[in-house]
Amino acid sequence: MGARPIPGVDVGAATDLAVLKPFDPAGRTVHDPLLMSRFLARFTWRHVLAIGLVFALWPSIAHAQGRFSYGDAFAALTKWIPLVVIDGFLFNILISFFAMGIGTAAGVLLGLMQISPSPVLRLPAIFLTQLFRNMPWLVLLFIVLLAFPFEVEMFGVIVSFPAWVKAVIGLSLPIMANIAEVVRGAVQSVPSGQWEAAESLAFTRRQTLFEIVLPQCFKRMIPPWMNWYAILTMATPLCSLLGVEEMINLSRQAIEAEDNHPELLVPFYGFALLIFFAYCYPIARWTIALERKYAVKL
Repeated sequence: MGARPIPGVDVGAATDLAVLKPFDPAGRTVHDPLLMSRFLARFTWRHVLAIGLVFALWPSIAHAQGRFSYGDAFAALTKWIPLVVIDGFLFNILISFFAMGIGTAAGVLLGLMQISPSPVLRLPAIFLTQLFRNMPWLVLLFIVLLAFPFEVEMFGVIVSFPAWVKAVIGLSLPIMANIAEVVRGAVQSVPSGQWEAAESLAFTRRQTLFEIVLPQCFKRMIPPWMNWYAILTMATPLCSLLGVEEMINLSRQAIEAEDNHPELLVPFYGFALLIFFAYCYPIARWTIALERKYAVKL
């Protein structure tokens, strides 16, 4: 007796439903936590060359409408590069480090609270996570700017809150919420048999979580954590709206110092785009590589 034919392979398909595609009764699409890193990682040298060519040709076209030449625009950029990079871009990186550190520490705590069996801890944690995950980052920055005073007097000592500190706090809030979801998802991805086996060996919940479950989750959390760091780094130019002296703000000041020639816009902001891309692209490639390395092998 021969083998049964396979519909769609040996014989015609009996239905027009998609083959090998999971059924989604709710009609929802699965969110990819590494979507931004995958987008950046798809860039090749040809894409970068094409974008660079566009930025290189645009000032020469605009030269026909103004007195500023192609060489003048890039000469001005060259003059201001030390200030824009050293005092600007490095400050963006510093803000991203502080915001990521605070957001990660608070996010791990919030994520563990979400899986707590106590509703007193779990429900407020879920509320805070969903609140800060679904608020625009710029709105959070303005709320922090207006909510925090510029200085506080404590025991006769005046403690100041400069704009960059408020920016760090404002950016750490959405990072905290998203890292909390990364932690919660990683813990819940561990098979329930791990918890049951630990319980059968008389492990407490704390011992099971910190000695068995979390060590397995750590490698799974690294790729999405790096993905969120890249997103955070690219969001740091929002701090310029708060008056923080970072790269975009200093670029704007440099353009004003050069008499606001329109031809300066593409060189200065194109350089900002290039340097942010050069910093985030390796992170994206590394994120994809780590995801493949730490993927669960079935």
